[in-house]
Amino acid sequence: MGPPEEELRARLAGVGQAHLLRFWAELEPAQRDSLGETLAQLDARELGEHCQRAMEACAREQQGRAGQGRLDGNLEPIPAERLGSVCRSDRATLERWEEEGLCQISQGKVAVLLLAGGQGTRLGVPYPKGMYDVGLPSHKTLYQIQAERIRRVERLAGERFGTQCTIPWYIMTSEFTLGPTEKFFWEHNYFNLKKSNIVMFEQRMLPAVTFDGKVILEEKGKVAMAPDGNGGLYRALVDNKILEDMDQRGIQYIHVYCVDNILVKMADPVFIGFCVSKGADCGAKVVEKAYPTEPVGVVCRVDGVCQVVEYSEITLETAQMRNPDGRLTFSSGNICNHFFTFDFLQEIAEKFEPQLKHHVAIKKVPFVDEEGNLVKPLKPNGIKLEKFVFDVFQFSKLVADLSPSVPPPLFFFLCTQASLISS
Repeated sequence: MGPPEEELRARLAGVGQAHLLRFWAELEPAQRDSLGETLAQLDARELGEHCQRAMEACAREQQGRAGQGRLDGNLEPIPAERLGSVCRSDRATLERWEEEGLCQISQGKVAVLLLAGGQGTRLGVPYPKGMYDVGLPSHKTLYQIQAERIRRVERLAGERFGTQCTIPWYIMTSEFTLGPTEKFFWEHNYFNLKKSNIVMFEQRMLPAVTFDGKVILEEKGKVAMAPDGNGGLYRALVDNKILEDMDQRGIQYIHVYCVDNILVKMADPVFIGFCVSKGADCGAKVVEKAYPTEPVGVVCRVDGVCQVVEYSEITLETAQMRNPDGRLTFSSGNICNHFFTFDFLQEIAEKFEPQLKHHVAIKKVPFVDEEGNLVKPLKPNGIKLEKFVFDVFQFSKLVADLSPSVPPPLFFFLCTQASLISS
């Protein structure tokens, strides 16, 4: 049961959100309890700050679009001495990296962390993406494919070093995906992995806000909420005591990836070994861009700091720049595939998370009007704020990048504090 009505009204009025109780008198007791609990979880001060941030971030976004190309003069490609390439590395080097990665896995020091907070809407299904049948003759889902790859690399490392090893699988879900995901894993016997080695947890949900800073009601008794982006990982690690679990298991290195990457190499030994051998604290695999205008963010340096720049933030002239060998100058396409040390993750989550930039998503958000009628807008009417997992590069002491030269689009880079590997 939520706080008393008078207390709620006073809290909300103090931050300009009293409209959220406009239909309170019409709600059933269960609806009041649900809305009250939601609002109680949203600290009034933080709610007010969230709405203000949304308006300010939206204004900056619009100004940025008007001034497209403002970053061009500040961009630099990743320095060659900090860039490695799978396709250009000799076999002995690749084998050395793989050996290092398998060694760390065999000692139980490596975990994988899946970002799975999104629904399969873009895939045309109403359930979590990981449950999607990708169309293989076997009808395997993304979750099954990934689980089998975990088991395979565990066996490879165990056979190479004569150990029994485990790769814990951490899965960050959202309010929308946790229940269905838990049920799906249970129905499939956890894909022959130990239940105790699969740890699911939820990321935060944040209210959608109008352009004038008002929280949106999607129903008379329900606030419009959305996950806080894959960068919500860092706060979720603390809120759900995931860092404590990793520490207890002796995890030192974490491979983070997105659920809809069907080609992902789980706990990729080459990637892990490369980053460990370079002493990197964070890393990113990237795919070499196929053509200048490919709509993908690129890993580069802005004012000397490694970060991901969205394709919309640079001009066509910059996107088309090429090196003497004919390759694109800014070619490292970000695919949200990362390496982190435990110490780096802990430092980000406990110290730097509040400094991460808020990104703006302008969306069409269904809402109830002043008469309580449901409205499905024909044009964007709301702001959703989210953080991105890769925005932590700026806090890294050493960045590494790795890319393989397999036929396109299988090139990839690793971006960590130590160096970068390109294909």
